[in-house]
Amino acid sequence: MKRRLLPLSQLRAFEAAARHRSFKQAAEELAVTPAAVSHQVRELEALLGLALFERRIRQVVPTPAAEQLFSVLRRGFDAFGDALEALREQGNGSSVTLSCTSAFASQWLLPRLADFHTLHPDIDLRIHASEAPLDLSRGASLAIRYGMGPYPEHEAEVLAEDAFALVASPQLGLASYGDLKTVRHIVFDWHCSTLGLPSWQHWCQAAGGTIADLGASLTFSDESHAIQAVIAGQGVALLSLTLVKAELERGVLRVPFGPRLPGLRYQLIRHRRFAGHAALERVAEWLQGAFADQQARG
Repeated sequence: MKRRLLPLSQLRAFEAAARHRSFKQAAEELAVTPAAVSHQVRELEALLGLALFERRIRQVVPTPAAEQLFSVLRRGFDAFGDALEALREQGNGSSVTLSCTSAFASQWLLPRLADFHTLHPDIDLRIHASEAPLDLSRGASLAIRYGMGPYPEHEAEVLAEDAFALVASPQLGLASYGDLKTVRHIVFDWHCSTLGLPSWQHWCQAAGGTIADLGASLTFSDESHAIQAVIAGQGVALLSLTLVKAELERGVLRVPFGPRLPGLRYQLIRHRRFAGHAALERVAEWLQGAFADQQARG
């Protein structure tokens, strides 16, 4: 069939109906009536000379022919959407989204944003702070991800190798391993328990003891809250030395004793389709420089 003869409105109605398996839900998505969707589907069926749906009460079931057509249309409409989104981002070329965890945003990123805005006043930076990763294929976006990868279809650059240590407020006056029995050990929930990050059990074993040597626990669902509790002297925690480096340098926190355990990697991730995006590259260069400055301070 020639392109100029393609029944685009009927194909769109069919695709929505096949995806939802409902004329009613397709109509809600397309902002038309169910009768209009049904009419467009019947027009397409008449054009093709075959049935596309088995019509049942409150449901329509695609026929084998419909499933074949739906597979092709779904890929096509997804490709249209991706292409339009890419063009929209080019039209708004000064906007970049940076995805990271809430703890990284509050501990590492926010204290440095004034420097970023001074250097790049023309870039609209959007911070997506969440434990759920952002789909970087949908727009001009970067992500700081904590892990080892791999990240298919993305470019990844290691920004820092992390380490964990027992961190405490100086006001607790901890001097030796035996003092841990007198304070709470703080725990927080990792958003991904399969990362294999250090636990209190790992740390105690490395220190030559057992978890029974610790005092009572205090548990948070958020890493940022755990860090603030340590600063307030509410207990000790195993923390990312990358995230609390500024507090360690100011003397607000310290590593009083004990082993340091290897963590994972902070990596800068971008989707390959946005390679060369001018504003995105400038944000990436700033992040690379900020991490390099932190590592240079030791």
